[in-house]
Amino acid sequence: MLIVVCIKQVPDTTQVQIDPVTNTLVRDGIPFIVNPYDTHALEAALQLKDRFGFRVAAISMGPPNAEAALRKALSLGVDRAILLSDRVFGGADTLATSNVLTRAIQLLHADEKVGMVLCGKQTIDGDTAQVGPGIATRLGYTQLTLVDRVENVDTLRGKIRVRRKLEGRHEVVESPFPVMLTVVRELNNPRYPTVPMRLASEDARVELWNNEVLKLDVGTIGLKGSPTWVSRIFSPERAKGEVIGDGLKDPSGAAHLLIDKLLSKDLLAI
Repeated sequence: MLIVVCIKQVPDTTQVQIDPVTNTLVRDGIPFIVNPYDTHALEAALQLKDRFGFRVAAISMGPPNAEAALRKALSLGVDRAILLSDRVFGGADTLATSNVLTRAIQLLHADEKVGMVLCGKQTIDGDTAQVGPGIATRLGYTQLTLVDRVENVDTLRGKIRVRRKLEGRHEVVESPFPVMLTVVRELNNPRYPTVPMRLASEDARVELWNNEVLKLDVGTIGLKGSPTWVSRIFSPERAKGEVIGDGLKDPSGAAHLLIDKLLSKDLLAI
């Protein structure tokens, strides 16, 4: 069985800046990383490979420099890496992106049976959490989102049981293969590549699939296939906090000042 992991190369958000004139991300000089949630999806796939002997393929849609993300995946132990890159893919929203990724998974399935697709819960540059469910819907796979634990994999019955992290509670669910999982950070601790694997990944093959390979209608991909677009990007404005009193030397006085402040703003009922 083949496990497909969808990964994305994203700008390191700790160093992102916004151009005040164009309201777009300043990409020059900004380092790129593998989306952190996707690293946990990779680790989950590799743990299943270690345990059950499954094969793992990593796919990524992006510009040519996204090859670096796939080489990192190769250095960790994936068996196959595919870069989906074409100018007609550019400007895609989550709907068009899921269309391209779905087609790639279908082509992989034609070569080797795909039993599971893994994605990070969301990307740190978009935060939509829509691509994974979009892929599952297009493929007709059961989608198990917000997975924070893989409880059991029954290869004989072809089923997986996972725990989902919900607000204030957990939910344990079981599903037959094929299945789509989106994972959260609590699922695992991603491994580091060994030196030999890192060196081997530099010479490993990253397959390039453009739209001549995927053969998708250009009206359904990229900017043309995106019914939504970003009209403006801006940095969130955060008001500066106010220090009230001296909590170390006079905690009682500071508490009274805080209460008075809350009462003055009608934020505290007595």
